[in-house]
Amino acid sequence: MGIAVLTALLAGLLAVGLTRTAADDSASRTLSRIADAAADRADAGVVARTSQTRTVRTLGVLGIESASVGRGGAVTSTSRIARQALTPGRQQQLLAGGTVSARDEIDGALVLVEGRPTDAGGIVLVQRRSDATADSDRFVRRVLLALAIAVVVAVVVSVALARRLSRPLRRTADAAHALAAGQRDVRVPVEGPDEVAEVASALNTLSGSLSRSERRQRDFLLSVSHDLRTPLTGISGYAESLASGVVPSDDTARVGGVVLTEAKRLERLVGDLLDLARLGADQPSVAPERSDLTALGRELDSVWGRRCAAVGVPFTLVTGAPAVWTVTDPARVRQLVDGLLENALRVTPAGRPIVVEVRAEPGSDVVEVRDGGPGLTDDDLDVAFEPSVLHERYRGLRPVGTGLGLAIVGRLAEVLGGSVEAGHAAEGGARFTLRLPVTRHTPAQSFGAPLKGP
Repeated sequence: MGIAVLTALLAGLLAVGLTRTAADDSASRTLSRIADAAADRADAGVVARTSQTRTVRTLGVLGIESASVGRGGAVTSTSRIARQALTPGRQQQLLAGGTVSARDEIDGALVLVEGRPTDAGGIVLVQRRSDATADSDRFVRRVLLALAIAVVVAVVVSVALARRLSRPLRRTADAAHALAAGQRDVRVPVEGPDEVAEVASALNTLSGSLSRSERRQRDFLLSVSHDLRTPLTGISGYAESLASGVVPSDDTARVGGVVLTEAKRLERLVGDLLDLARLGADQPSVAPERSDLTALGRELDSVWGRRCAAVGVPFTLVTGAPAVWTVTDPARVRQLVDGLLENALRVTPAGRPIVVEVRAEPGSDVVEVRDGGPGLTDDDLDVAFEPSVLHERYRGLRPVGTGLGLAIVGRLAEVLGGSVEAGHAAEGGARFTLRLPVTRHTPAQSFGAPLKGP
């Protein structure tokens, strides 16, 4: 509405100004031509004065007031305004053969003045500006009326359009407030202009995402609560038995071993929770340095080769180059790959392989862990790094851990500035590929911590 009114006001001011300027110029030119014609009609010789007087009377009929001045300086006119316009200075100018073209304000009215010399002396024509521009003033009033009508129409259209725009926006705002208050079954109709409909669609998407996220959080808390309760139940039961003295002395060592096992399981679960919480912090601890991923692979081979051999699982290290240098935190990379190998060894049956491959690709350095276990489905790949999702799916179907290992792996990859993805391995099981950004030269500082190494 404001834009419509402002536009009309500017258009009106511009139209009025231009119209009045054009009307004033036209009136001045018209009066000038009439003055030229009036001077030409004045006869020469002895009848010049009589002819000049007759011309003055004719102009009076046309609504133009006039005055004449004789050679002796006598002024003849029946118009007070014309007499006032014929000042002594203008009389002298006319008698000297000059012309007069001016605008005066007489008795509070703006008048146009045109004077021409004649054989009998001179003649002055005076016309009120309001009379000369009467037609243009009527035109201006019509223009202003048209603009006023346009403003009214624009206001009505603006109100209707504003209501049409604001109604879905108001519904969207109410839905956003409902989401903020904790309501999750919020949906708004996707309607209105494209931009408004896009906002409504985005809010619906946000509502669905929040619902899924909170559902996963609830499932995660339930899973963690269940996993915490199981070892705590075992520890509490055996501790009560020991405290009450019902455990035979020769069975004390076995009971103590069970309590210790359950305590370590509980410790591992709490440690995973703490790691996940730390990795979710704004500034996780990272100490990048120039590192050889091939050497890291050899370290893994020396440790995990023996662990895998102890349970009959062949372990293979594949390296594509003698050295793959990059700048990263080797301890974090080792923590990440250890988590993947722990997960692989848990599900891989005896006789099936586990492979670690280190290679350099265009744009990234890769550490890949593949196994010959039961693998993952296509639906599992999208949620592999969500806390406890796979844990809940395969509880009771295959060996599972705390449900947090792969979540820690995913967060560690982000902390290192890389990414990790899940897929299907040629060995028949799961494939986890860690990609680290290529950094061949050691920068002065990276990841917010000073670098170490050569």
